[in-house]
Amino acid sequence: QVQLVESGGGLVQPGGSLRLSCAASGSIFSIGAMGWYRQAPGKQRDLVAEITSGGSTNYADSVKGRFTASRDNASRTLWLQMNSLKPVDTAVYYCNAQITTRALWRDDYWGQGTQVTVSS
Repeated sequence: QVQLVESGGGLVQPGGSLRLSCAASGSIFSIGAMGWYRQAPGKQRDLVAEITSGGSTNYADSVKGRFTASRDNASRTLWLQMNSLKPVDTAVYYCNAQITTRALWRDDYWGQGTQVTVSS
């Protein structure tokens, strides 16, 4: 019954910007840490950014200074603002969250992914 729905992906030119959203819904009691991961074809899924429930963030070195993760606990929404995009940023981006359900069961949840393509 818990879902993470991602949106905002698309095609953008190098140097452009894109903002991804991830909305959590369902029988949720609370949400702990959340994060963004990405996976390029033939590559493993790597952490892009993580953010605690209090808003503390950590970023992969490759995106530091260009990407910004944020969240609103009231709306249960996670964002990733991506600026100065590079072709190497091309990947499927996945939202992740540690969620405690109303049944007090804590699990790791993933969105279905949204494609980001950076190309001329």
